[in-house]
Amino acid sequence: MSRRALFLDVAPGERRGVVVLDGQPERLLIERDGEPDRPRLGETWRGRIGTTAPGFRGAFVDLGCGPAGLLAAEAGGPPVEGALVEVEITAEARADKGPLLRRIRAGQGTPGRLAAAPALEQRLQAFAPGAEIHKGLPAREAADLAEESVLATVHLQVDEVSLAIEPTRGLVAVDVDLGKGLAGKRAVLAANLSSIRDTARLLRLKGLGGLIVIDLVGKASEHPEILAAAKAAFEPDQPGVVVAGVSRLGVLELARPWRETPVAERLLNADGQPTLRTLAQRVIRDLDRAGRADPGAARLVAVCAPELAEVLEPLARELGPRFGVRAEVGRAAANTDIGIP
Repeated sequence: MSRRALFLDVAPGERRGVVVLDGQPERLLIERDGEPDRPRLGETWRGRIGTTAPGFRGAFVDLGCGPAGLLAAEAGGPPVEGALVEVEITAEARADKGPLLRRIRAGQGTPGRLAAAPALEQRLQAFAPGAEIHKGLPAREAADLAEESVLATVHLQVDEVSLAIEPTRGLVAVDVDLGKGLAGKRAVLAANLSSIRDTARLLRLKGLGGLIVIDLVGKASEHPEILAAAKAAFEPDQPGVVVAGVSRLGVLELARPWRETPVAERLLNADGQPTLRTLAQRVIRDLDRAGRADPGAARLVAVCAPELAEVLEPLARELGPRFGVRAEVGRAAANTDIGIP
């Protein structure tokens, strides 16, 4: 039976909630102070219907915040341009796509949020009702591991089996590689079954959805155990998951609904590099770690690039008076040193 544990890491400027499934990170929820407001999954908003989107059989809706959302067409005719409507956020914005919306009723007033998403603790608790939420050092370690896993492409499993998960514009490709020491039909089947379970967990962790293709090991077929494993592994993502089966080429095809903004989009810029805010949060954690390791040091200073120092200074002040920041012209943003001045 699968078991889930919950962790909440709190640092200046950031809170990270982690769900761990059987010892491995399954979900990472990040909240940062001062970030731009955005419509979030499950929230209720009021918006104004704008231009229709015939190619998507719906209309764009101005929510008064962020990119316009897409409201699917419904029975009874096309949406009326300019009308106000109350909607639920069924999928958050991602890349160049706005959020997806479900109409609740006609609206009155100005566009904006009507009902906010639950607090992070409540959302975290919903994944394991009644479970204790662990904090402190164990939570910091769990969150760091989860963040590292989110940004990794290759994930090693037991017996040297590895998964490579690579999102593209049209789908998420998953490649399963078998360890050199494994052979035989049962070993191949076992590797495929464990890889399907891990793929489901990692997709939840990364917040990825859409069309998923898993290139299984060997000459995979629609083995009953393969299909059963896929349905069980993706059951937490229902409703909306479709397991299409295994193709003649040994590729397992399925679809997982997009719901969350991919976590990597929260951590990285358009070039795939950590944002200044992500780097600043990492330095804050390093400063905190250094302070705990050397409680006798009167003061610890992070020497960093000027553009990073601007983001880092208010976070360091929140950490405490013994921590400081010094900008050094010419230093790369990703290169920060921490020491005693």
